[in-house]
Amino acid sequence: MKIILFFIIYFFACNTMVCQELVIGKERIEPGIIFIFEGAIKDVVYPESINLSESLTNVHIEARVNWDFDNVPNGTPKGGFVPYLRINAIVKNRRTGVKTFIDLIPHINMVDNFHYARNLSLPGDIQDIYDVEFRINPPGEYELSFHKDWVDDFSKTLFNKKSFTYKKVSFFEIAKAKRR
Repeated sequence: MKIILFFIIYFFACNTMVCQELVIGKERIEPGIIFIFEGAIKDVVYPESINLSESLTNVHIEARVNWDFDNVPNGTPKGGFVPYLRINAIVKNRRTGVKTFIDLIPHINMVDNFHYARNLSLPGDIQDIYDVEFRINPPGEYELSFHKDWVDDFSKTLFNKKSFTYKKVSFFEIAKAKRR
């Protein structure tokens, strides 16, 4: 009975703006960092001088990057945001081969709190199918310093560069949706 109730509540909750996000992929890397890559509904983002206007946007592409709740280093804020990363995405239209490249920058909102994201104009029609590659670079040597105890247990870098590719992504439903 509890399972049925959960799915009923989930169904109605996900028909609201909060759940209207397309999960493109989920990854976990050591030392316990979780990446959730999403396509979200386009939005107004400030400052407007460095963010694509909502009227020119098809999708708000996101990377939620947080510490896991299990098997993380001592002192880690479980579930906390992982700062100072450099994340970019390459979105390729499978029909035309046209690509767009975008840097994801830190954002904050009332749904996901801190996350990396950017408004994006797709390189084609919203009904086209896309391949999406996310490239993640750890903090540079002048962006994050490491104490000896961390270096002794892990290394002088948070992690090595990572890349995750997802094929045949449809942004159609999320690109049609509106927040307000």
